[in-house]
Amino acid sequence: QVQLVESGGGLVQAGGSLRLSCAASGRTFSNYVMGWFRQAPGKEREFVAAISWYGSSTDYADSVKGRFTISRDNAKNMVSLQMNSLKHEDTAVYYCAAQGRNFGSNRRSHREYLYWGQGTQVTVSS
Repeated sequence: QVQLVESGGGLVQAGGSLRLSCAASGRTFSNYVMGWFRQAPGKEREFVAAISWYGSSTDYADSVKGRFTISRDNAKNMVSLQMNSLKHEDTAVYYCAAQGRNFGSNRRSHREYLYWGQGTQVTVSS
């Protein structure tokens, strides 16, 4: 079992920045591929970014590539999402998730992820 707790959401103006953090507890953190997903009202949950066990590989949705950066610190059991140049369309609840498989082709599918945080709201005003 892995427990995940997100923090760092809030209200920001378009063009601004936020940094989301996710603290993990439970089993060995480095055994898990970590991902960030988001869900806007009336929309399906969508992939944002993923990072491999030791951070050597990352993946981003096209909509955030070049603006968002995912990172992890296995010594602190933390994964972060630095969000720059935020747009109104980035407004959503952001979720941290963990999956025990490899950094494979399904890393963008929310169905691959076993453990989820409660989510943190990010609101970008235009």
